[in-house]
Amino acid sequence: MGEFVVRGGRRIDGRITVHGAKNAALPILAASLLASSPVTLYDIPRLRDVDVMIEVLLALGARVERSGTTVWIDPRDIHTYAVPAELMQKMRASIFVLGPLLARLGRASAIQPGGCAIGDRPIDLHLYALTQLGAQLTEEAGSTELVAERLRGAQVHLTYPSVGATENLMMAAALAEGETRIRNAAMEPEIVDLAQFLERMGAVVRGAGTSDIRIVGQPTLTGTDYQIIPDRIEAATYALAVAATGGRLVLENCIADHLPGLWGRLREVGVDVRDGEGDVVEIVAPDRYPVRPISVHTGPYPGFATDMQAQFMAFLLKVPGVHLISERVFENRLGHARELRRLGAQIIADQRVALIYGGKPLRGAAVTAGDLRAGAALVIAGLMAEGETVISGREVIERGYEQLDQNLSQLGADVVAR
Repeated sequence: MGEFVVRGGRRIDGRITVHGAKNAALPILAASLLASSPVTLYDIPRLRDVDVMIEVLLALGARVERSGTTVWIDPRDIHTYAVPAELMQKMRASIFVLGPLLARLGRASAIQPGGCAIGDRPIDLHLYALTQLGAQLTEEAGSTELVAERLRGAQVHLTYPSVGATENLMMAAALAEGETRIRNAAMEPEIVDLAQFLERMGAVVRGAGTSDIRIVGQPTLTGTDYQIIPDRIEAATYALAVAATGGRLVLENCIADHLPGLWGRLREVGVDVRDGEGDVVEIVAPDRYPVRPISVHTGPYPGFATDMQAQFMAFLLKVPGVHLISERVFENRLGHARELRRLGAQIIADQRVALIYGGKPLRGAAVTAGDLRAGAALVIAGLMAEGETVISGREVIERGYEQLDQNLSQLGADVVAR
């Protein structure tokens, strides 16, 4: 397994362009299966998870060509409804093809997906949502199969605003007969991006970005060209890296409104966050922070994103005071606290709540990335620490960050991938 080697103590200065959003690209790649003609997608990030999703599309019979950040998909020859088990086990987002396959072929089959070990993430809500459109569900020996001669629109109330379940339901409903109404829908920007893509293919989607989404199914959807939104979590990670180390960073291709929970927190402790013209955000960090206890509770959008929690915990190690983080989305997403303690961090944590004693010095050590965002947090902590930090599990981090070492190095950090 690869490593990142981080030598701390350097300020960050410069500008960087945020890549396309992984969490928008994956469902939109899956949604391309709904089209009756080729789809061209722009600004698709070059990440391991994207590679796996492309493998899934190829295994199902699609033709896929890639040139840089542009991906062309021809889904007309889709011929199988079963996602290969080895691909499902590589990445949880493989589950996104269930809705499109069911709508397109009348059948979909998969096993429980893999992914980061951040807590129990059953697919029950996905399956419930699809059965509300008329699919029949059978489960046997760890395999799930959905069958529907014809999907029909329905009113579906989600017991939790799950992003994945909302997206799977939207995709299936786009080819269903009649209108589907999703109550308690997820409201994340990635939901809006998927809705706009479906509309470009000819679907009728209203209310995306609110908790009440309506989709009027169409007999067919046509291929289109579409550009993915910027990755708000990547932008947040770089913003927190500069906030943790001092310096100045200009983020290009960054939609400030997609991070409502972050900018206010940074300004609260003295970070200067400025919105520039277009999709540009400038961050100027002080050398020292005042004693300022911070309390953060993760939650569905527009709350503080769980995908920013680990990186924000690392940043709080720089801010003097006793801070509280409450993880309210996943029940096992504080494992990075143990690894941060190897660097000298003073953190008391259980599965859902952590107390962070900020303002204490950190020292380089050998640590392991247990999941994608935990790995990013360890990189940020390594940038603050004295000496050398060796982070095992580089491949885990590269599931969500393209050329992380090169990007940080061009900003003045000392980060090497090996």
